[in-house]
Amino acid sequence: MKTLVTGGAGFVGSHLVEHLLAAGDEVTVLDDLSTGSIRNLLGLQSHPRLNIVFGSILRPRSVREAIAGCDRVFHLAAVVGVKLIVEQPLRGLRVNLHGTENVLDAAVGVGASVLLVSTSEIYGKNTADSLHEESDRILGSPLASRWTYAAAKGLDESFARAYVDEFGLDVSIVRLFNTVGPRQTGRYGMVVPNLVGQAVRGVPLTVFGDGTQSRCFSYVGDVVPAMVQLAEHEHESGQAFNLGGAHEVSIVDLAERIVARLDSQSAIEFIPYDVAYSPGFEDMRRRVPDNTKARLAVGYHPATSLNEIIDLVAAGIQKSGTRPDDLMSIVGATTTADL
Repeated sequence: MKTLVTGGAGFVGSHLVEHLLAAGDEVTVLDDLSTGSIRNLLGLQSHPRLNIVFGSILRPRSVREAIAGCDRVFHLAAVVGVKLIVEQPLRGLRVNLHGTENVLDAAVGVGASVLLVSTSEIYGKNTADSLHEESDRILGSPLASRWTYAAAKGLDESFARAYVDEFGLDVSIVRLFNTVGPRQTGRYGMVVPNLVGQAVRGVPLTVFGDGTQSRCFSYVGDVVPAMVQLAEHEHESGQAFNLGGAHEVSIVDLAERIVARLDSQSAIEFIPYDVAYSPGFEDMRRRVPDNTKARLAVGYHPATSLNEIIDLVAAGIQKSGTRPDDLMSIVGATTTADL
């Protein structure tokens, strides 16, 4: 199987590349390294079945050249992270919208199937007990940059569905809920690497808002195999599947657990959202996935516990070392993007 992974030098993308190579695929990575890092592919660069292409999904020619001869595409390339989305909304819209259209166009041209990696962000402020794939989307003002990522990723899914209906493209969609693990950077506001990194260094763990906002964290090692299984599963094209964790935890409880788990002497500090980001910033109070559809389709089960996730992230940080540019200037404790 010849596979293209856009964003393959990113956090989830690099784990996916490892998985596909281990399964025997010939893999091409297309990445402009704007948020990914070649360090994520260290040890794989000389692999005989890996081809790394430095290029942007915003350039149709780069996408067409990378996809040539491929049977399928895992489309992960995107502008991610609440800090980056708030600070550079135009860049996020361009990459997440025009880039996805370029990938879908190229896939039609070569007859490749596509797994579009979307996000739980599309549900917005819906705080239902369990968000299923048909749950309503509740977004804030389109004039607020905070919601541009959710809006763009929702339109990505609409693009995918339109390519199914009008061109017969074979597309599946996965919505990731707060996927975490080794190699995830805290640079763009991802909560677990930020808090674990602070605990490892013995500095205060910073929690945005009052800390009662809650999430369900899923381990990348559980999510990646399910992504591949869903790409290979026979189901109606254009379907979406949630992939998330099984246990809800508030951010302040997460911070306390990290301190205890790592035997850290760090204190916990609370920072208002308008200091961390901008005045009027909105956050989702709760985000809990219903994984039933993926469980019935491919047996998806998020088996890695939160304690195990903390240990694995801490081990990764201690192994690689935490560089200052891997952390936010004010290191945050809420995440809105999953890639």
